[in-house]
Amino acid sequence: MTASAPEPFELFAIRYANHPGRRASDNAIGGDLHESASDLDYFVWVARRSDRTFVIDTGFDSGQAAARGRDLIRTPRQGLALLGIDAAQVDEVVLTHLHYDHAGTLSDFPRACFHVQDSEVAYATGRCMCHGFLRHPYHVEDVVSFVRHVYAGRVAFHDGTVELADGLTLHRVGGHTGGLQVVRVWTKRGWVVVASDASHLYMNKGRQAPFPAVHHVGEMLEAFRTIDRLAASPRHVVPGHDPLVMQLYPPVSAELAGIAVRLDEMPRDLPGGSR
Repeated sequence: MTASAPEPFELFAIRYANHPGRRASDNAIGGDLHESASDLDYFVWVARRSDRTFVIDTGFDSGQAAARGRDLIRTPRQGLALLGIDAAQVDEVVLTHLHYDHAGTLSDFPRACFHVQDSEVAYATGRCMCHGFLRHPYHVEDVVSFVRHVYAGRVAFHDGTVELADGLTLHRVGGHTGGLQVVRVWTKRGWVVVASDASHLYMNKGRQAPFPAVHHVGEMLEAFRTIDRLAASPRHVVPGHDPLVMQLYPPVSAELAGIAVRLDEMPRDLPGGSR
């Protein structure tokens, strides 16, 4: 960046839930049924600087945790409060896609504008939802809630790449869903990509091993290339569900260890085979 580079964003990941006991075949197409595999952690993210605050995704609530056998540690709203952010006062929320674990709890953000890709809404409300395999990761009540926010004039639709602020851009990659988008954020360590479900785990991108919940495998594989191109290095890519994120990045404070980490700081080296 030149001398006119924008003010960098602080960037945080907040862990709010967990799914233990997964097998390798649950996390990658072709995974060995007998091999142990990573749990999934569930995050919301925050990009914050003096003039703007963006919340990235809104997680799920206790109802969906119970219905899907996930361990809800804290609500996303409670997690945000630990960083001094009142969900009720947040003006802008990026929804990477509309799956239950990324686009629930919209009512906790009563003044926010929700940023989403045209193709994601078309996918989540179109003919693909006639197929149980594709609609399973969506929660119909969350989708209905989202549509109500459309009618209330509180959704910003985007088609492809868009700059929301000097130093924060959205990029449609698809693959996992019809309109999945990743978020590129300018930080003090350079361009960081919040990959969300473009790569659930470091392993997915590192081994070119697509996650089994997928709409278009070809787009998912191309997304791995896209996020590498957008990020300053492989260490600047943050996967959507990897518990390693809590281990590799420094905590916001000693009290928030295991809860919230700073993604604008360099992580420790990634494990072998994860780059």
